Amino acid sequence: MHLIAYLHIALTTRLTELRRDGERGDSPVPTAVIIFGLVAVAMAVTGLALAKAKDWMDAIPSNTAPQAPKP
Repeated sequence: MHLIAYLHIALTTRLTELRRDGERGDSPVPTAVIIFGLVAVAMAVTGLALAKAKDWMDAIPSNTAPQAPKP
């Protein structure tokens, strides 16, 4: 029973200390939202660049092999 009482007091004391310390760093949620937004923007930019490159490559006329001169 003494062990349970000790653990209860230790846990309560630690939680009180954590609540008192207001500056514990940033929450991971805003960081995850920012990362998700950056990934979405990067995917959009990459998709646009690939589409523009494909359009540019499709606009190049097809190559024809040079004909040998007729004797």
